Amino acid sequence: MEVRIGVQNVARELVFESAQTSEEITAAVAEALTAGTVLKLSDEKGRQVVVPAASIGYLDIGVQEKGKVGFGIS
Repeated sequence: MEVRIGVQNVARELVFESAQTSEEITAAVAEALTAGTVLKLSDEKGRQVVVPAASIGYLDIGVQEKGKVGFGIS
């Protein structure tokens, strides 16, 4: 699952692949926003991504695109 997090007052967004489902990510974001704490997510390599909930500008959760094999025409 590709996750993009826009952080306020930061020019670049955080982009990483996560093994978590979109429901798990959405629940973690909602919990962090209501509690006013930090958002903690993990990427596919086991690293932690921690963002203060008050600084989250936007969150984009997408489906991981699978690589295509061969020379077919779409």
